[in-house]
Amino acid sequence: MAAVKTRVSTKVMGRLRLASQGLLGSGFDGLPEAVRAMTAMHAQDLQSALWAVGVRVPGAGLSDVRRALDDGSVIRSWPMRGTLHLLAPEDLRWILNITTARMVQSTAGRHRQLEIIGRDVEVCREAALGLVDGGRAASREELFRAFEAAGQATKAQRGVHLLWMLCQNAVLVPGPLDGNQQKFVGFDHWITSSCYLGREEGIAELLLRYLRRHGPATLRDFAWWSSIPLTEVRRALPAVSGGLVELEHEGTRYWMSPETASLLDAGVPGQRTLLALPGFDEFVLGYTDRSIVLPPEHAQKIVPGGNGVFKKAIVAGGEVIGTWARQGSGRATAVVPVPFDPTKPLTPAALAGFRRAVERYEGFLAS
Repeated sequence: MAAVKTRVSTKVMGRLRLASQGLLGSGFDGLPEAVRAMTAMHAQDLQSALWAVGVRVPGAGLSDVRRALDDGSVIRSWPMRGTLHLLAPEDLRWILNITTARMVQSTAGRHRQLEIIGRDVEVCREAALGLVDGGRAASREELFRAFEAAGQATKAQRGVHLLWMLCQNAVLVPGPLDGNQQKFVGFDHWITSSCYLGREEGIAELLLRYLRRHGPATLRDFAWWSSIPLTEVRRALPAVSGGLVELEHEGTRYWMSPETASLLDAGVPGQRTLLALPGFDEFVLGYTDRSIVLPPEHAQKIVPGGNGVFKKAIVAGGEVIGTWARQGSGRATAVVPVPFDPTKPLTPAALAGFRRAVERYEGFLAS
């Protein structure tokens, strides 16, 4: 593992992350390639997730991302943190093998309240497989009716938890879109090729891929992102450190890919890059310590009240400087910037950059 001793500013750290995540330069070559490279992209809010992929693939349109979900070249499921993510189909099973036990354990108290036991999940498994047999897709409502017919109550979120358990156990997986919802399909029918990695090997692989595409990042960042205990993360580091570059910044150790580190040699680009990122984007959300790109004094403006709902972010030169939103209605509607400091509006150059970013977003929606 090489180590970088050069002094790096916080803004340069942010631009290195932009480069790692395909948000500088030419981006990724295609939609499945972008998702596969990122490994897992937060996707609880579908519309935000669609733009999160689109902004990383020049020329991609909304219909292209939706088509990737419809044909299964991109998957949306719950691989970690009990939260929906986009990921490559071949990656879902091995990641679930690492994360499911811990996620299920975290829901044990709620499942006791809902009176869910192993036998209940098995009954719902049989009912669900009967419904999606032969490659059919079923809506959540159809699955709930099948659960009820099998004697399993679905009210008070019981049905949601039963359905989630079937996805955690690789029985079902969200499949093609139906408007802004997804229908569910049989896991083995929808995902015909899966990687198989043991726990230690899988944690090492996940760590390497996270640090390559989120770096510079810390082991604590990865432990939060993956919900893997820090002790296991530390044990995994030696197996992958040879493919990483270590960087010390303000007394903290960070890791990144050699390709990202090489940008330091000639000066990291992107000083004038301005992006209009979706809410929940990995550039902001994908770290337990977001202070590298989001000044702590403004964190509440991105996640008001710490409610877990991330607003759309304006990123300039590797730093989050405000939010953006659509205001007005009808012909008067407009996408406007909301700088963190209302007394300091965007400079003419930054405003021009924001308009270009919005034009790209509007073009994405129209394609």
